[in-house]
Amino acid sequence: MDTKKRVDPRTIRTKKMIKEAVFSLLADHVEISQLTVQKITSRAGLNRATFYLHYEDINDLLRQLLHEIFDDLSKKVEPLLKIGGSNEPEHIATLLSYFQEHRKVFAVIVEHKSFAGHLSNLLKNTIEKRRMVGKPDPTKQLVSIDVMISSLMGIMMWWIKDGSEYSAEYIASQMTLLYKRRYL
Repeated sequence: MDTKKRVDPRTIRTKKMIKEAVFSLLADHVEISQLTVQKITSRAGLNRATFYLHYEDINDLLRQLLHEIFDDLSKKVEPLLKIGGSNEPEHIATLLSYFQEHRKVFAVIVEHKSFAGHLSNLLKNTIEKRRMVGKPDPTKQLVSIDVMISSLMGIMMWWIKDGSEYSAEYIASQMTLLYKRRYL
């Protein structure tokens, strides 16, 4: 017997439509605090009752969207935990491509302390794990994790908001140059 719960394809499709409606509204510069069930369902071409079949309220929707984003980000970070090889810039570019794909959404949600805190923790945990696996030379001075996180977050936020002319690959190569593997 299959122990995993099967999800109805209509549920998946409906949630995707709601998610895309939220992202579309945010891209149109609607403030998160101004999101309403009516605006979202109207944009998605659904009715309010359908929304409430899947979410308790706007906060529940936003909470689920953030969890989904962080699940995706965690999967993108996973390859970065493997030390060695020349694929590091490629793995960073894959992570950054996710940010680039959802640039308009990230530009809005990064302003919220909880999102920035979660992203900071994700990066911090990644760097700490890389350092443990990489067994750095104790004679070399490592950059403070807090300094690294602040600078990486700064680079990412600048790129999301103002650096759209630069590709994910270019930003990844610059980050790699800035923080050689031995410092991560």
